[in-house]
Amino acid sequence: MPYSPLDTFPAELLARARRIRLACFDVDGTLTEGRLHYDRDGNESKSFNVRDGLGLVLLQQSGIEVALITKRRSLAAEKRGQELGLRVQIGVDDKRQGVQALCDELGIGLDQVAFMGDDLPDLPALGCVGFAVAPADAHPWIAERVHWRTGAGGGRGAARELADVLLAAQEKVAGVLERYA
Repeated sequence: MPYSPLDTFPAELLARARRIRLACFDVDGTLTEGRLHYDRDGNESKSFNVRDGLGLVLLQQSGIEVALITKRRSLAAEKRGQELGLRVQIGVDDKRQGVQALCDELGIGLDQVAFMGDDLPDLPALGCVGFAVAPADAHPWIAERVHWRTGAGGGRGAARELADVLLAAQEKVAGVLERYA
């Protein structure tokens, strides 16, 4: 039987996933494992999961806008977002305002937004969107306030899991497979 991320997905969450037109992601702890690495000169580096990256690109190719919204000023996050062709908001103190600005620009409602975050700075955005998601290893205060938690942790496939769910819920998997066949 073919793989489907929706095999055990509750109907209420499926309905939320079908409405999504914008998927927003925190960076540290969501697209990365949350570790910060500095070389002797103080330059930062981060590790990103290539499957997560492909999932974000697949969303965009399938008509779902994708944005990175992060509080930390990070050249690594900015470069990763640019490399993938994503909307990038760096140094955002109020992520809810960041999400609202994107909604205004795109002419969509907050109920059409998915946001994935893992810790307290993400809470305002998670509390206002139609589909709030946390990686498996999100802080417990966040994990108990979202609609769904992924099986994978931040930086270890959580973003791809959400991408797969959105694509399957919106019946876009066949188109993705055709592009890669």
